[in-house]
Amino acid sequence: MSHAPKTPRPEIRVRVAAPAKINLTLRILKRMGDGYHRIETLFQAVGLEDGVSVEVASHGRVELSCRSGEVGPPEENLVVRAAEAFRSATEVRDGFRLRLEKRIPVGAGLGGGSSDAGATLRALNHLYGYPLTSAVLTRLGGALGADVAFFTGSAGYAVGLGRGDEITPLPPLPPRTVLLGLPRVHVATGPAYGALARLRSESGIGPLDSALAAGVPRDWDGVVRGAVNDFEAVVPGASPPVAEALGALRDAGAPLALLSGSGGAVFGLPWGDPGECLAMLRAAAPGVRWEAVPTLATLPEPREVVPGEWIE
Repeated sequence: MSHAPKTPRPEIRVRVAAPAKINLTLRILKRMGDGYHRIETLFQAVGLEDGVSVEVASHGRVELSCRSGEVGPPEENLVVRAAEAFRSATEVRDGFRLRLEKRIPVGAGLGGGSSDAGATLRALNHLYGYPLTSAVLTRLGGALGADVAFFTGSAGYAVGLGRGDEITPLPPLPPRTVLLGLPRVHVATGPAYGALARLRSESGIGPLDSALAAGVPRDWDGVVRGAVNDFEAVVPGASPPVAEALGALRDAGAPLALLSGSGGAVFGLPWGDPGECLAMLRAAAPGVRWEAVPTLATLPEPREVVPGEWIE
């Protein structure tokens, strides 16, 4: 903790957009002794966003409500766990009312839940006058989940090592429009890791080398040359909707078409006008939700709103 938390004004609510991420590179290097996998990835934030708002509650509890989505058991929800982690780290005893607006699909490999948790930590840190340093926030996020660490920072483009929680921010790539394909499937990360491990064991494949040995891409040509996602060896074959979405991008001529995380979302770069590309993809794979979104140079900053500005 860098200093004691300030007492927030009770009428203030802090709102922050929680963007999705895509993985421009995702290499599963080896399994570690703690049961996790050592990975190497390039995170890129994109403009498909959930919304998180937080305000102080006098009752001393953490309450969560959600628009357009289920939050599950409170004790398992990453947003609630992030708020409790903030209270433990700062010794704040206030209760919070948290509101979540879901737009990022669950189980899509876009980091929606992780982004919501990171946004919660950043919103609370803002609300209480930034008592926690960025390093402490990143550590808290990494304890909640590997991807959460990325979403506690400000950089829209970063390297993730270790479990994905060792974050090195990078200068932003030139802004681009990205085409997102969102099959209506839920891909669980644990079984995807298990399937990849079995495939490698059966094939005699040992630990892999770095995909970034030649350096971190600084432009989109470099991204295209180095793009790889090791989960593509198992996930599309087990999920026809994911295979359909990837095939639609590649058949249309996208210069980059890749799975994000362990799926089921896929993404690609336009090969022409983004609107015309979307129309082609929607005709080729009508069962997939297609979106065109911008890349983000930085994560959205928390902002304060008073009751007259609240939009429900």
